[in-house]
Amino acid sequence: PWAALSPKGAAERRGSGRFPIVRSVKYKVVSRRGVVETGSVQTVDLSSGGVLFTVQNALPSGRQVELTISWPALLDGKCALKLVAQGTILRCFGRQAAVRIDRYEFRIDPSGLAQRQFPLARQAPSVSVGTGA
Repeated sequence: PWAALSPKGAAERRGSGRFPIVRSVKYKVVSRRGVVETGSVQTVDLSSGGVLFTVQNALPSGRQVELTISWPALLDGKCALKLVAQGTILRCFGRQAAVRIDRYEFRIDPSGLAQRQFPLARQAPSVSVGTGA
């Protein structure tokens, strides 16, 4: 079978399909001493095993990273979610970094509450009172 090729012509190494989902993401590169670098950027694509996202500066391969990604779906159609994932930076090329997801969880995103649309309060009908003439 034919191997899928990346834009640079290298053989495709991903084990799962990617979905071109663009979402805001905050990242923290961490070491044993704490947070080394942070940034707010966007995802390029997602899969069950990894994330490709834009970066402002090259990130070092092999380092641990925590990603917080705004999730496009609402819980029960009401509550905003975020995906919090920990992983390893596999490679950084140009203005993009690829991360293997080692573990993840969904959390309620309190900052996403503003996205909800609340129905307007119903106004009571106005009543005019006549003087009876």
